[in-house]
Amino acid sequence: MNEAISAGLAGREWEPSGYAAEFVAGAGGAAGAGGGVAAGAGSGVGAGIGSGVEPAVQEAAPAASGWPADRGTPTTLVLLRHGETPLTSEKRFSGSGGSDPSLSEAGRRQTEATAALLAARGGVQAIVASPLRRCRETAQAVAARLGLDVHVEECLREADFGAWEGLTFAEVRERYADDLTAWLTSPAAAPSGGGESFEAVARRVAVARDVLLARHAAETVLVVSHVGPLRTLVRMALGAPAESLFRMELAAASLSAVAYYADGNASVRLLNDTGHLR
Repeated sequence: MNEAISAGLAGREWEPSGYAAEFVAGAGGAAGAGGGVAAGAGSGVGAGIGSGVEPAVQEAAPAASGWPADRGTPTTLVLLRHGETPLTSEKRFSGSGGSDPSLSEAGRRQTEATAALLAARGGVQAIVASPLRRCRETAQAVAARLGLDVHVEECLREADFGAWEGLTFAEVRERYADDLTAWLTSPAAAPSGGGESFEAVARRVAVARDVLLARHAAETVLVVSHVGPLRTLVRMALGAPAESLFRMELAAASLSAVAYYADGNASVRLLNDTGHLR
């Protein structure tokens, strides 16, 4: 899922103003200063989650009524979409079953701007990334600034778009109209030619989320992934229905953030921030 979807659907891109400092973890749900950057050994690639049994997708716990008590320091996932590739600017479907493009020159500039911002803000203690090249390149640029390793997580890869890989939304609508309609209306429907459904993507994204929360309790983790998995993380944090995936804009190299508390609650603190790219 990428700009091809948004290009084919009616809607208006939301541009939030400025940069929200609250993307780093704060105590008790309030905005606070993040911790110092953990020292790392260069920017090598570490082992990831793998492809274990996928659990049922867990949505965010319902919020308690009244003013919440101090819930302790949350685990904060800072969600960074990769920089642009040549397919991004052409608004083509680009998933895990396609050509695995590198960043374009524009994408590299976006990535450097994002890395500079994250280095200036501090607080990121670990970096994880999708195995696809555009995410690894984005993550390595940030890691070089922060002195951290990049750990590759297979479950954070983009959806496999099957026969739609490399096509524009208009081309898919012309060639696979019935399949596209089904895909847009049912999370169980998969793209033509053996692609992944939204339900399948959500199951493995939930695996990645749960492992990261267990591994990095009370830490701030940069998650470098794609529009599909990142929208899914936001949707699950909000407890929103599947159709909300088409109502969120996550631009290339945008930043979002979700804080997860030990009581099961989640708080979306930032969405589609692109102020650092202007």
